[in-house]
Amino acid sequence: MNYRDLFSCENKVAVVTGGAGLIGREIALGLYNFGAEVYVADINRANAEGILNEKTGFLQLDITSEDGINRAFSQAIREKGRIDIVVNCAYPRTEDWGEKFENIKFTSWKDNVNNHLGGIFLCCRSAAEQMKKQGGGVIINLASIYGISAPDFSIYEGTDMTMPAAYSAIKGGIITLTKYIAAYYGRHNVRANAISPGGIYDRQPEAFVKKYSAKTPLGRMGAPQEIVGAVIYLASEASSYVTGENLLIDGGWTAW
Repeated sequence: MNYRDLFSCENKVAVVTGGAGLIGREIALGLYNFGAEVYVADINRANAEGILNEKTGFLQLDITSEDGINRAFSQAIREKGRIDIVVNCAYPRTEDWGEKFENIKFTSWKDNVNNHLGGIFLCCRSAAEQMKKQGGGVIINLASIYGISAPDFSIYEGTDMTMPAAYSAIKGGIITLTKYIAAYYGRHNVRANAISPGGIYDRQPEAFVKKYSAKTPLGRMGAPQEIVGAVIYLASEASSYVTGENLLIDGGWTAW
């Protein structure tokens, strides 16, 4: 056996929701580089233009719309006949995202949980049902370290940033939903795993970056491309006996 081939995604059809975003873009490029035919599924085509080519297509996807999700997945199936890999990176949020806990309106809470966690549920169900028909596939959901632990609010002091309560609820829900899907569809050769990144650098304030970095053994924030290796592992035959897991990529944040 050539063990390098274990990581190949050749002849696989992949859909990356939120594929034009900070992390989704790198994941789409990574899957493409490992041989997959990739659909960038996003609400904003303009942001995806730089990564579209003969082996990457675009799906118009609003993850908050059940009809939109069904149309996007149906288009991929109609054009390629199958979907082998789905990576859910989409990150919808309301305009008041980031409000302090005591000021969060219940309508906002419901909208954020429904749109984000609900959208992931719909994408997973569409993907899993197609994968069941075709004899298998892989679902990878992007969660977060804040899905398994509470934020350290001291690192946000001196900035306009915070971490909304809905984010923790959503990401924790994604992790357990992933385990449920792994258990429910395992008999159909459908694998489902989550990836929980730590803080990813995206031009945050220097004060935040410094405090965050001091809380990780590696002494820095992560980069979007550092999520790609885990996706390739989970999407390929290298992880053929791995399902229902949550892979942490956090620079050691949760080691302390």
